[in-house]
Amino acid sequence: MLENISNEELIKLIGSDRLKVFDNIYNSIDETYEMDKTWDNGGKKWNYEYKYRRGGKTLCTFYFKENCLGLMIIFGKYERLKVENIREQLSNETLKTYDEAQTYHDGKWVMFEIENISLLEDIKKLLLVKRKPNRK
Repeated sequence: MLENISNEELIKLIGSDRLKVFDNIYNSIDETYEMDKTWDNGGKKWNYEYKYRRGGKTLCTFYFKENCLGLMIIFGKYERLKVENIREQLSNETLKTYDEAQTYHDGKWVMFEIENISLLEDIKKLLLVKRKPNRK
């Protein structure tokens, strides 16, 4: 497991604009959820991953590589039904990404490549589908 990655290293990797977006989403998650957070290497396709977990379940995972910030949310069967109930509240961009994502036996793996803050509200809604807030 990796130690914390410095802001300077992330700026070099993904750029300062994407780091600001990451910080915004990070702060939003931190205000809503109490989670275990871990850095790790990003496997073959990514340099790093930053995962939010609690009680053995993953809320979401950020991925970092050169000029790219990704956010993976995996929706199980019942969570996918909940997403269907909020479709009209989500942007066309989010729905396109969601609809085109691969569905496996263990869930629908949705990877958002985040360029700017425009997806923040949709991400908040989708995370609420995954887990109720546990921070007062």
